[in-house]
Amino acid sequence: MRPWRPLRRLAWATLLSGLSSAGCVLLEETPDPSELVCREDSDCAANEVCFPDGCGDPGQDIVVEVTPNPHDGLHAQDFEVDAVRPELNLALFGPATVQGSAARVTAPGGASRPYNEPIHLTARGQSALLPGVTRTFTASLVPVNGSWTLPVGTGTYTVTLEPEDLGLPPVQGHATVEPGGARPLHLELLSPHQVARLDGQVVRQGALLVDAELEAQALNADLSPLSQRVPVSRSTGAFSLALPLEASQRTSLLVRVTAAGDVWVPQKTFTVDPREPLAAPLELGDYGAPVQVSGRILGRDGRPVAQATVSLGGQVGGGGTFQGPMSVTDAEGRFTALTLPSAPGSGLSLVVVPPSGSTAGLTVQPVEVPRTGAVLTDVVCPDRRIVRGTILQTDGASPALGVRVLADPVGQVPGWPRPPAGGESLGTTDDTGGFRLGLDPGIYRMDFIPTENLPRVSRVVTVLPGDDSTEQVLATFPLQRGRTVRGLVSESGLPTPYASVRFYRVANLGGRPSPVLLSQTVSDHLGRYTALLPVR
Repeated sequence: MRPWRPLRRLAWATLLSGLSSAGCVLLEETPDPSELVCREDSDCAANEVCFPDGCGDPGQDIVVEVTPNPHDGLHAQDFEVDAVRPELNLALFGPATVQGSAARVTAPGGASRPYNEPIHLTARGQSALLPGVTRTFTASLVPVNGSWTLPVGTGTYTVTLEPEDLGLPPVQGHATVEPGGARPLHLELLSPHQVARLDGQVVRQGALLVDAELEAQALNADLSPLSQRVPVSRSTGAFSLALPLEASQRTSLLVRVTAAGDVWVPQKTFTVDPREPLAAPLELGDYGAPVQVSGRILGRDGRPVAQATVSLGGQVGGGGTFQGPMSVTDAEGRFTALTLPSAPGSGLSLVVVPPSGSTAGLTVQPVEVPRTGAVLTDVVCPDRRIVRGTILQTDGASPALGVRVLADPVGQVPGWPRPPAGGESLGTTDDTGGFRLGLDPGIYRMDFIPTENLPRVSRVVTVLPGDDSTEQVLATFPLQRGRTVRGLVSESGLPTPYASVRFYRVANLGGRPSPVLLSQTVSDHLGRYTALLPVR
């Protein structure tokens, strides 16, 4: 795959109405043809099509992700495709694994022995070929003669090993796993002389203990773990953290106290000096008791917003933070939520997320919650911005009917929270090829999925905030012609039925490389798949 090159402008900029009607927009310097910002395929060179980041060769920068069977330890495998052909067989490798070994240092000189006690493994990382596609794999097991195996998808990972023995700090290592690869990773647990203890006590206020199950953990400044999460004694408030000796000699580190389970206790992070015993207890402060907050959610038209989710969270008394449970508005738009009171002189954030299809939009506003609870004045949500446009058939003249339109949030605009995950909006083009979607402010990848034998088309659109009712109009563009790609998914010469197959193109979106889904399908019972990809 050739290296991606950052474009000076994004393709979505040319989608907004009112911009130049010229086919291609030249950049500040004379670019090569692949750096032209486009609106449709006819804006591009003869062998290129219009992608979300501009013109590009539809046969280049393609990555295929194949997921055979996660239940059998066969996770995602990623492959670069040098040339897209009508018959493209996908020969899988065997399971990708981290082949680990665990040992514990037993002497100051560095001698070690295999560690055969229960451990918990977590591998967090992302695909090496699909930037931003994150992957997490976990396992709890007992090593055999110190050896263990963790099946993973291909990618680059940070692997954390946590012993069941809370007296041992966690250890981490890094592994990049190729398709079918067995990446060795040796992790050494610290010896007793390399471990230091940090003992402390958690109280609510003064000598008053917290009547709840709590956990404490030492963290680096980047919030990576220095110790395991250990229970805090409910009867005494005492805890004991096992740290690497090196960490105990620092001038400061973080200790985070968290409630274990759904209890009305805030989370609080303390900065401590580990070189000396913690003489003073870690005080959560006077955070109060749960109170009731009620109110009504309305749209700008004055009508109640039913089935909206409402949550309250932020800083509470004592300096900790608390996120309350979600509630849902009834048919009259009314809700009742429980939360801890807000800290004196500050407020909690009230977040309202209306259901998909509602004209009312995402709302975030500060509210003061006293210790007696609160009945809020009516909360009026702004309208979602109407984004509309027209899709044409590949001939550039006939309307494209019945095209499914999916808007998936991929980023946020300044001053607004990112639209919540899972908040994608759906629409369908009418008999004129037109569509209308109500969207909250944010950056969206819009996918247009035809019902005919044509490939999906993607565009990136920024929806701007505003209190007016101005609609955001996307420039009309045609669907793309498609070509059928078929092939056999196999492993060790045997067909792989019911494997997930996804074709991506790595594009530059928002100044960083991001995968854009071109096609997705599933192999049949014989391991055969059929996919539609764009072609000029």
